[in-house]
Parts: sequence; C-alpha cells; structure tokens
Amino acid sequence: MNVADDKTIVREYFNSTGFDRWKRIYGDGEVNKVQLDIRTGHQQTVDTVLGWLKADNNLAELSICDAGCGVGSLSIPLAVDGAKVYATDISEKMVEEGRDRAKQTLGNDENPTFAVQDLESLSGSYHTVICLDVLIHYPQEKADEMISHLCSLAQSRIILSFAPKTCALSILKKIGSFFPGPSKATRAYLHREADVVRILESNGFSLERRAMTKTRFYFSRLLEATRK
Repeated sequence: MNVADDKTIVREYFNSTGFDRWKRIYGDGEVNKVQLDIRTGHQQTVDTVLGWLKADNNLAELSICDAGCGVGSLSIPLAVDGAKVYATDISEKMVEEGRDRAKQTLGNDENPTFAVQDLESLSGSYHTVICLDVLIHYPQEKADEMISHLCSLAQSRIILSFAPKTCALSILKKIGSFFPGPSKATRAYLHREADVVRILESNGFSLERRAMTKTRFYFSRLLEATRK
C-alpha cells in the first residue's frame, strides 16, 4: 500500500463508516467498552495539551492551527479560552460536525475557523501548530514530511501526538489488538520517538515537554517543541 492509498483510505473512511463511529467516540453518548476506553484516552491527551497551554497564561494572545481537528475536541475549548483557532481536517463530515459543535458551544461560526484541508495543503503562519492522533495513519517517511511542513507553519511551538513504537505495542499490533474489532479500518503506524524528535530538531525545534497517555486500547506519546 503506498502513501496515496493511505491518504485516500483515511479521507474515505472518515467521510463514511468511520465518521459515525468516531463521532460517537468523540461525543458523550452511549458507546461500547472499547470505544469508551478510546474516548477516555483521547480526552486525556486533549486535557494534557489544554493544561500545557493554559499554564502559559497567554492563550488569548495566540493564533493556533489545529491540524486534523476531527470534530473540534481541542479547537472548541481553545476558542472558549480566547485563542484564535484555525481548525482543519481531511474529512468534510468531521469539519461539518466540528463547525456545528462550535456554534452550539460558542454561539457563532467565526472562531474557530474550520476548513477541509489535508496537512500538505496547509498554509499560513501560526504561533502554535498542533496535530493530535493523525500521524498514526501514515508511515514514517510520510510522517517526516508532514511534521516538517507543520514546523514551517509554526512561529514558536509545535505539539504532536503519535503511537509510540515499543516492543509491547508492536506485539499488540501484530496480533490485531491495537485497534480491536471493526474499529480497525485504517492502517495503524507506530513511530519511534527518537525519529520524531530527530525531524523536529532538524527543523529548528527543541523538545520542551512530553507526556504519555495509556489506556487499554489507546496509546499516545505527546511532544511539545519550541523554536530554538
């Protein structure tokens, strides 16, 4: 399977059966135990990022690009706290849902600004660029290109999450437990932390903070890097 196939599969999945599944996971309605576990893990990652940004006490001064925004789980609370947010996703349905949720929460459709875009087509300049739970869909070579492009958009900081390549997770992936049951609809790529740090450093960033979210079915390494 080549890179183009991966991107096409991701777009088509999140515009069809995947949309309904992940809309439920990212919502607050009833889900099965596996989906609830993934919801919990994803929310922990979002909460960690929000905690990092709020600790700096300058959210209202920031422009933020949320690349791969999904239904707005991060974009909306960032906008609530005053940040100027540009939210994008490869899935048109995800963007529509995010825009609807933002309007319900904020009462307007001006901030966040939502757009249907893949990572390669993103342009502009933002204080902070964030990309959560996206790199898992792409192999290391393509992930390197995506990270480099996101770095070029970030004036001061970039925050990324990825599924770390460890012996334990590699074994889980091989036996089909990494994404159990029907949720396994796109390929799941694990990435070595050292490789992600290397590409960040090669683009002029240095690691500032890191965190790990680990539930039964959700594993995510979170890195924050700032310009040197």
